[in-house]
Amino acid sequence: MNTDSDHHYDFFVIGAGSGGVRSARIAAGHGAKVGVAEGNPLGGTCVNLGCVPKKLYAYASDFHMDFEDSRGYGWHTSKALFDWSILKSKKDNEIARLNGIYKRLLDNSGVNIYDDFATFLDAKTLKIGDQIVTADKILIAVGGVPSRPNIQGAEHILTSDDVFQRDEWPEDITILGGGYIAVEMAHIFHGLGHVVNLIYRGDLFLRGFDDDLRKQLVAEMKIQGINLIFNDNIQAIEAKGGLKKVSMESGKSFETGEVIAAIGRDANTGKLGLDKAGVEMNDNGSIPVNDSYETNVAHIYAVGDVSSMYQLTPVAIKEGHFLADDLFGPNKDVKTVHYDNVATAVFSHPPIGTVGLSESDARDKGHDVEIFRTSFRALKHTLTGREEKTLMKLVVDKASDKVLGVHMIGTDAPEIIQPMAIALNAGATKAVFDRTMPVHPTSSEEFVTMREPVKS
Repeated sequence: MNTDSDHHYDFFVIGAGSGGVRSARIAAGHGAKVGVAEGNPLGGTCVNLGCVPKKLYAYASDFHMDFEDSRGYGWHTSKALFDWSILKSKKDNEIARLNGIYKRLLDNSGVNIYDDFATFLDAKTLKIGDQIVTADKILIAVGGVPSRPNIQGAEHILTSDDVFQRDEWPEDITILGGGYIAVEMAHIFHGLGHVVNLIYRGDLFLRGFDDDLRKQLVAEMKIQGINLIFNDNIQAIEAKGGLKKVSMESGKSFETGEVIAAIGRDANTGKLGLDKAGVEMNDNGSIPVNDSYETNVAHIYAVGDVSSMYQLTPVAIKEGHFLADDLFGPNKDVKTVHYDNVATAVFSHPPIGTVGLSESDARDKGHDVEIFRTSFRALKHTLTGREEKTLMKLVVDKASDKVLGVHMIGTDAPEIIQPMAIALNAGATKAVFDRTMPVHPTSSEEFVTMREPVKS
């Protein structure tokens, strides 16, 4: 085991996901001696098992309807055939390319990479494989892992991670969960030709999103033929031949090809040895930090999914960047991470884009609000014949005229919501929206042409 000065760092990062890599690179750019440990492929969840492969698979799924819709525009298409193995192979090649980019970014920044997992031996000492390193400051950026349900037969359940590892799937898929991952997985599998059951214990999925968006997506998914099972939960799963027998709390049961749990994510802190470093954890394994991302141990920090209330890649990147600037940059103690109006997208079908307060949240916070809402069939579908609806909504504070929330479900919603976040952060009022010239014909013009609030 090595303990010499070559293995002592100004800053050592545990985890080479989006937040950890950004923090390591920026710190090294400020002249710090930096090391990073990662036993998985570089890039973390987003690159390998999250945002990137999920979006690629969502693209693949969307082609299903695109082929159908093209007939309304004069295209004569034969029955489309899909090959899982080709999609997975193409996806793997792209992920490998991104892994290589992350390695080059770290190498070019002068960061030393340790290709293994790190565990604490004490507050300043880490064991990585057969090596020992010490550091003046340590960042924990290990992200999260999919939660697993505590039910009988849980060993027969897959998680969202498994979705990106397989190149063959049975015809019938059951998904457990009501968050954005569950909804996105339902879209992916349905669009790629599978029978999909989506089970959620509550009465409406996507808790925390605006209710109008949630209800609209339910309506669209039902029209598409996705089997939505609300107010019920899986009690037990039994392997039965090549199938899974699913027993529900309601007493109902059915057979399915595979069951995928998408019930949330847990902080990936179980094997870090945080007790040896004296780092406190919350009951769920996440790490509490102060406004400077410092844990209860003065020189140990945490950013990203392992500590943030916003489990989003851009948030982890911002936090990691700020921390490196704050610790090693010329401008100390300058808070640069703003959590106001964090925009979010759900790659369902239709997709969702949302930023700011939902109607219910605005009312709960004491705002007297006006609601501007429109629902329409997009121009594209006047020829396809598809009855899919786009819904757009503004939540406006009556007293100040300030726009508090912007919400959309429909084609290109994730792309449209980004500039809306800029508008909200600039303090845009409804009058600003009203005086903005629309781009015609587009769906987004509806955001600046809604004149009359809906009646209470």
